[in-house]
Order: sequence, then C-alpha cells, then structure tokens
Amino acid sequence: MDNLTHSLVGALFGQMGLKRRTGLALPTLILAANLPDIDAGCTIYGLRSLAMRRGLTHGPIALLLLPIVLAALVYGFDRWQARRGARPLARPPVRFCWLLVLSYVGCLSHPALDWLNSYGIRLLEPFSSRWFYGDTLFIIDIWIWAALALAVGLSIRRERKRLAHWTWPAWTGFASVGVYILANGFITGRAEAQASRVLANRDGHAPELVVANPRPIAFWRREMLWRDGARFGSGGYVIGKGLSFNPPRRNLSDKVDLDALARSDPEIRAFLFWARMPVVEREGAAMYRLYDQRFAGQIMASRFSLVFPVMR
Repeated sequence: MDNLTHSLVGALFGQMGLKRRTGLALPTLILAANLPDIDAGCTIYGLRSLAMRRGLTHGPIALLLLPIVLAALVYGFDRWQARRGARPLARPPVRFCWLLVLSYVGCLSHPALDWLNSYGIRLLEPFSSRWFYGDTLFIIDIWIWAALALAVGLSIRRERKRLAHWTWPAWTGFASVGVYILANGFITGRAEAQASRVLANRDGHAPELVVANPRPIAFWRREMLWRDGARFGSGGYVIGKGLSFNPPRRNLSDKVDLDALARSDPEIRAFLFWARMPVVEREGAAMYRLYDQRFAGQIMASRFSLVFPVMR
C-alpha cells in the first residue's frame, strides 16, 4: 500500500490506546509502519528496481531486526535530548521494552497491508523469492484513507477535549476497515471463481491463471485477467451485473527467447523476475513490447513495460 495508508495505520494504533504505553509511542508506531519501505531508494535504478522492491526488507529477517534498530534509535534520541537538556517536560517516560513492542506492531502491519494488493510481495525473502498476492485492494484506496483519517481525527478531537472513551473512534475505524478488507476479499474470490467456471465452460478446460484485479475508487468492480497457453484476455466484473469478457489475444512470448534476453539485459531480467502475467506484443515493424497484464491499461503502464528490437 502507499505510505499515507501505512502512516494512518500507525496513527490509528496509537489512538487505539497504544500511545499511552510509553513516551514517543506515536512517532514510533508511524515510523515502524513505514519501515520496510526503506528499500524505496532503489527506485533510482529504474526497471531494475522491480527485482529489489518488496523483498529483503519485507522478509522475516528484516521484520525481526528492523524493529530492534528502530526502538534503539528512538530510545537513544530520548536519552540524547535528556543529556542536552532539550527533552520536553511533558513527555512521559520512555520505556525501551514498550518501544520494541510497538515497533514490532507497526512493522508487521506493513507486509500485511502490502500483501493485500496485486503488485506482489516476497514474504519469505531471502529464504524464498516466491511472490505472494492478495488481489484484495488497489494500491491506493481512498476509502481506507477516508476511514482511517476520520477515525484518527475524531479520536484526537475527543482526546483534546478530555472526553471519556476517546479511543472508541479509533477502534471503530479499525473494525470498519477490517470489514471492508474482508468484503473486498470476498468480491475478489467470487469474481475469480465465477470467471474460472465461465472460461472453463467456454473453452472446455480451466485457464492457467485468473486474476480479479482491484480497481481504483470503484471497489465494487474488478478487472478480470486470464491466461491460457499463448492466449490471454481481459474483462470486467461488477457486483450485481456479473462478468463480461473481451475477445482473447495472442501472447507472442513463444516467438522470443526471453531466457536469452534476460541473460543479456538486466532490465528484462528484473522485469521477468517481478512479472506475474508477462505479455509480449509487436510494437511497430521492428520492435517488441514486454509488459504485465496487471498494469497494461493503467495510467502508470509506461513504468511497467519495456521495448526491445525484433531479433532473429
């Protein structure tokens, strides 16, 4: 998910009452919720970063060690301020054990959210490079933004007015987002199951892969993507209206030695390592275009495709 969502989740945990456990709890939760994204710096490598993102810093070793580092840094910052006489008098005592617990809470929320979209995450890196996909939420979900921001805002307002039960809006927001995620998971599962049955009845066998790709804003819709050998296709699913499919197209990947290209071109190698549904199509008379079905029709499609010359 985007970093605004991760930050709001960290703030929500704080307003649910966790920030009362120690001084600097709220900034610790927000930083921890974003911590695995320290690999974002690798985007300077362009397409090659596709093989670097959502891997090592999202895997079990990093999720074990990063919270310890963060808790130590926050605790050290508090001690440094105290030595300089700059520590705010209103700050509650900072307890390292609670900083560590909160760092783990925030940090573990990050891969849980990242798994929910179709971009993918390597949850077992470096022990396994397998990608995992939840296909439940779009990477940026404005409804989650709204729910989290409202819950955090109402909780902060009640807290400042010294009202009782100021944590209730945060708990309500937490429950609402949880229900929303479960509902979207049900929509995805239902759409994929129905699409598999329809395509199997039409072609006489089930397709190799069916993905119900979440759409921005319209959570009640799914972009249906499927693959079957050299054929691939797309369609749509809308709650209450069912499925629709476009005519299938041909994937030209069998016309190109992608393994040889991957050995000779680091960008193609990184792209194929990341791609879940790679497609090769002609781009004019002398070029091929390699892209991923998941991002073929979106605004950022140019960031997830590359062009290379036709070769014998």
